[in-house]
Amino acid sequence: MCSICAIADFRNNENLNPGTLTVMGRTMKHRGPDDTGVYLSKNVLMHHNRLSVMDVNGGKQPMSVSSGEKKYTIIYNGEIYNTDELKEELSLSGAIFNTKCDTEVVLWSYIKWKDKCVEKLNGIFSFVIYDEEECRLFMARDRFGVKPFFYSFVGSTLLIASEIKAILAHPAIKPKVDKTGLWQLLFLSPVTLNSSTVFRDIYELSPGEMACFDRFGLSIKKYWQLMAKPFSDSREAAIYKTKELLCDAVRRQVRSDVPLCEFLSGGLDSSAITAIASKYARENNETCFTYSFEYEGNRESLKSNMFQPQRDDEFDERTADFLFTDHMVLTASANEVENALCASVDARDFPGQADVDSSLLYYCKQVKKRHTVALSGECSDEIFGGYPWFYSSEMLNRDFFPWIHNPYVRSGLFKNDIAMANDGYRYICEKYREDKESYSLYDDDSEDMKNSRIATNLSVNFFMTSLLERNDRMSMASGVEVRVPFADHHLAEYVYNVPWNIKHENNTEKALLINAMKDYLPAFITQRKKSSYSKSHNPEYEKTVIGLLEKELLKKGSLFYEIADRKNIDKMLSSGGDTWFGQFMTKPQLIAWLVQFAYWLEKYNVVLV
Repeated sequence: MCSICAIADFRNNENLNPGTLTVMGRTMKHRGPDDTGVYLSKNVLMHHNRLSVMDVNGGKQPMSVSSGEKKYTIIYNGEIYNTDELKEELSLSGAIFNTKCDTEVVLWSYIKWKDKCVEKLNGIFSFVIYDEEECRLFMARDRFGVKPFFYSFVGSTLLIASEIKAILAHPAIKPKVDKTGLWQLLFLSPVTLNSSTVFRDIYELSPGEMACFDRFGLSIKKYWQLMAKPFSDSREAAIYKTKELLCDAVRRQVRSDVPLCEFLSGGLDSSAITAIASKYARENNETCFTYSFEYEGNRESLKSNMFQPQRDDEFDERTADFLFTDHMVLTASANEVENALCASVDARDFPGQADVDSSLLYYCKQVKKRHTVALSGECSDEIFGGYPWFYSSEMLNRDFFPWIHNPYVRSGLFKNDIAMANDGYRYICEKYREDKESYSLYDDDSEDMKNSRIATNLSVNFFMTSLLERNDRMSMASGVEVRVPFADHHLAEYVYNVPWNIKHENNTEKALLINAMKDYLPAFITQRKKSSYSKSHNPEYEKTVIGLLEKELLKKGSLFYEIADRKNIDKMLSSGGDTWFGQFMTKPQLIAWLVQFAYWLEKYNVVLV
């Protein structure tokens, strides 16, 4: 994995400063600690930081290829999982390959198929290709947004980067946050609205979008979305095809020229990925390495609840033994989770999921000591219907995003003339309504199936993108690439059209996945109750973050001090606290989020406009 960065202008090249490009690119060196490359031309400047994963010696970027008299140059971040098939097809049409890396395959795919190349790619990617003959940039982002792509404009000059911090490093871009950005932070974060960011004038190429930039400006087109289609397979065929598609996704993603491992919590999703990966490892006389994550003090402090009915440590090592993996348990103390809170903001460029972010950042840094690539069980719930809003019409038919349990919980902690909470609530409600009306449904669907499709799209387009963003930023800040086999578009397209009564058979969450994995996993895994991402339940952690928040509330003259509602914050601190986001954010995470928010305002010199 890598970082991409570019400055381009086909009308006025006065803003094309190589020094500025270098400064922007340097902010993302963590994404590519192994190599740095630069391409300079009259109208386009490109910068690339590389984390070497495939063809370590031959995959340097920016990479240029000539076809006849035409020259093409690419900067690329990602992994293409059907590289071999594409390479064979392109070779038959005259493409000549000088490396073993997928970067060259993406470039030749564009040369051969132009904009339609994205339809051929199976993988995770964001890339920019400079087509010198046409004087245009072609850009694309993978279907689920596993890899990031941000952009902005300075006059007619386009700025592109893998992370927001690189855009903000341009001297003409200021860290301004207007009301819509603030409302996303207070009502939605870590989720953000499609195409936007929390910063004014900094945008995101959405998942499944491609774009063209030339002297006429920027044009964006959607090339992929989940489409509703009639389904004719039997229950047995659906189970078999689901298993085959998942196995194929894992088989493609375990390829790596550097050490690879799996994240294994002992839950259904991570166990399914690990079971398939370990089978391939044994067939090739290789060792399957796994990691699970734990928190110091959880064994004594965790009380069973509907979101975490059991500790992971009751299952992870038992599963590792069953699957014959080389397993390591990584344990984080309350201090280590707290110490990484600010670093996780730096990684994400805005306050995200508090210690849910910082813990993953800590774990990835530990993983990096032995491994560079990891497979994760993330994205299963969104594809297979593992959240309560899939089967709770009451949650789905609210006016607000269903994973936000109390929309006003954060906005009420700030002065209302700043938060303008009622206006913000109405704005987010309208965005929610607009998005729900855009989904592809099928006329003959049952009511349950229509609800399933709406819930899938909501989850994929919003909730899943925030989790993938977390995965990318925390792992890449540690020099680790995390792959997500469940975010395979062939698998998602198929499961989207499987009837709900098969996916939720006997009112069982993710019944389709459970049935598909029965040959791979023991009953103690397939029958385990769903448990969300593990977090610290150590009471010392809550005491620590309360102390950090109180320090921020004493910083007279700071922006946080000026806009915070101290009375309501004190009331929150003295309350019991409830789950307010997803299935895992409770009072300690709310306090930690406020600490992150205060740090972000100061560190990024945020200006509210």
